[in-house]
Amino acid sequence: MSLDLHGRTVAVLGGDGRDVEIARHAALAGAEVRTCGLPADAVRAVGAYPVATIADAVDNADIVICPVPLPAADGSLFTPLTGARLVPDTEALRGMRRNGILITGRASAQMREAAEALRLKLREYEQDEELMLLRAPAIAEGAIRLAIEHTDVTLHRNPCMVVGFGKIGPTVAAALVGLGARVTVAARNPVQRARAWVMGCEAIPLSALAEYAPRMAVVFNTAPARLFTRDIVQRLGRDTLLIDLAGPPGAVDRDAAQEFGVRTVWARGLGGRAPRTVGQAQWSGIVRILEAELDPPAPRDAEPWVHR
Repeated sequence: MSLDLHGRTVAVLGGDGRDVEIARHAALAGAEVRTCGLPADAVRAVGAYPVATIADAVDNADIVICPVPLPAADGSLFTPLTGARLVPDTEALRGMRRNGILITGRASAQMREAAEALRLKLREYEQDEELMLLRAPAIAEGAIRLAIEHTDVTLHRNPCMVVGFGKIGPTVAAALVGLGARVTVAARNPVQRARAWVMGCEAIPLSALAEYAPRMAVVFNTAPARLFTRDIVQRLGRDTLLIDLAGPPGAVDRDAAQEFGVRTVWARGLGGRAPRTVGQAQWSGIVRILEAELDPPAPRDAEPWVHR
């Protein structure tokens, strides 16, 4: 990308290897890049500077970038590599520069409040269709790896289900078909079910989930809704592996899964399986946002929105 960030300060908060890759691209574009919640050695290796707190990272920052995986219910960011608890709220972000840009997959309530209070430009890109399609292969590969690791049967010639057929579901289904699995797709939209049938899958409505899911060796959920209620979970039994790809709070009643002994893997952040590939894709989405939103560089002695 040809974006010029000389004279800009970028803060990258939380995330995984994808966000290290984003920090690398921002540094290559000329920005001063600070990170919080990423491994210090990895950050230094790409030309960025690790700091201890959000406030230190965003001090006089023009741009703040948060992870694509959704924040937890308490507003804390996805930080699997360090386990740091980072909540970008009004107080933490107060040092950003006037008209700063806050980029995230999907904003928490705290981010929205901060953007309003500090007059930040909040931009969400988790649902960017191009980005979702570009990262789908990494998510599918990661999901299939988990299925192989957590089962004692082959996927080949065994029944597998993909729930949801939006942007990620078709890629997971296609990979399973390629491995020789007997694939059933559960989707609400009849057009999506028709596409699944054309791919060689059996297609059922979501209303038939309780009937079909117990027959499966592996169920891959891609739908962002609490579909696997206690009633459905208790029908699955111990022979079905349930892999949930949904963001917080997840699609599965995990208390019921534990009670009934249903093997469940909540597979958040699988795009991190291929951090360089997916990080580059995410950077392309960030570049589109910045090209639309950036004002000419401000003098470096300009005051931030609020004095720290």
